[in-house]
Amino acid sequence: MSLLARVRGGAPDIDAAVLRRRLDAGLAAMAVDLDAQARDRLIAYLRLLERWNRAYNLTAVRDPVEMIPRHLLDSLAVMPYLRGGRCLDVGSGAGLPGLVLAVARPCVSWVLLDSNAKKCRFLNHATMELDLDNVQVERNRVEEFHPGPCFSTIISRALSNLADFVAGARHLLAPGGCWLAMKGRNPERELPALSQSGEHTEVVPVRIPELEDEQRHLVIVTPAGPRWASEDLA
Repeated sequence: MSLLARVRGGAPDIDAAVLRRRLDAGLAAMAVDLDAQARDRLIAYLRLLERWNRAYNLTAVRDPVEMIPRHLLDSLAVMPYLRGGRCLDVGSGAGLPGLVLAVARPCVSWVLLDSNAKKCRFLNHATMELDLDNVQVERNRVEEFHPGPCFSTIISRALSNLADFVAGARHLLAPGGCWLAMKGRNPERELPALSQSGEHTEVVPVRIPELEDEQRHLVIVTPAGPRWASEDLA
């Protein structure tokens, strides 16, 4: 049985073929190359998210078609900025962006971290249904999370305060690694607090098909000092 046949549910008037065409168009516009298995997994993920969202309120976006630009393409837009082979998604929630990026980058190991039990249940279920062997789900607060090996990329779409995100996850970053914060408009107003503590920051505009009128930015943060000197993160 195919993955899409196994993962049933969702809005009956929106079939998988419609979602797949919208996804394919968005990926082409972004010049993102994913194989057929990854694309099927992303559509199956949307079906799971739409179904679980009815009871668990995982996202304010209810329409699976709208989820394609707002969740899938938005997550995939940061893929060129990932470093190394071990990544952490802080406050993963519904798996955004970590679960989506794990589908797109099967060679990268992902830890999805969230303190909410119902969200972790969804993440575990989705990981199993999508047959992802590069994902580990952890229920914990980032300040209390001590997994052992550190991470080459630490990313978050959920945390509102950039300085708090960096401070809370500092103990988890590997030398040569970076923090990635997915932001909306005007992220520059948060940067002075980081520059005072010695972090280097870069703000990159992110453009998403169908959401061109909405301002999105990725803030790339790298620590300063000899302790954080670059190393081979491959």
